[in-house]
Amino acid sequence: MRVLGMDPGLTRCGLGVVDGRAGRASMVAVGVVRTPSDAEASQRLIFLEREVDGWLAKFRPDVVAVERVFADTNVTQVMNTAHATAIALLTAGKRNIPVVFHTPTEVKASVTGSGRADKAQVTTMVTRILKLDAPPRPADAADALALAICHLWRGAATARLDALARAGAR
Repeated sequence: MRVLGMDPGLTRCGLGVVDGRAGRASMVAVGVVRTPSDAEASQRLIFLEREVDGWLAKFRPDVVAVERVFADTNVTQVMNTAHATAIALLTAGKRNIPVVFHTPTEVKASVTGSGRADKAQVTTMVTRILKLDAPPRPADAADALALAICHLWRGAATARLDALARAGAR
């Protein structure tokens, strides 16, 4: 399975592509899309859409895993993150690629074993799991890879269990 992980953000959007299955993962690509901070929000979203669509075209993931937006006291930041999340839904939807959401706690737990892990711990474990020579930088890139790993390890199993439950209900 190939997963594109996306750590959504309007200023910086982390993207990471991982191939694998539960217990095994290898990095295909990682990067961060930075939108021009002096541009209008609409132009920044158009720029982000082009970049994300380019990643979808180039890497052809089976699924896109996105960090679920959670409530915060900074409403502007939450809205910008939500706008970037909508770009993932839009671009993947145009290509009929499913989009799944994982909470930050779920991602941290799947990668480090603790839902309370800090960014440094997540980056360290992503580096180990993917057998990278150097930690992915910035943190948005490491978070995107962590999202992809989380889906490989947890999301795929959850999807299988859901399918079995639906089949049993028939």
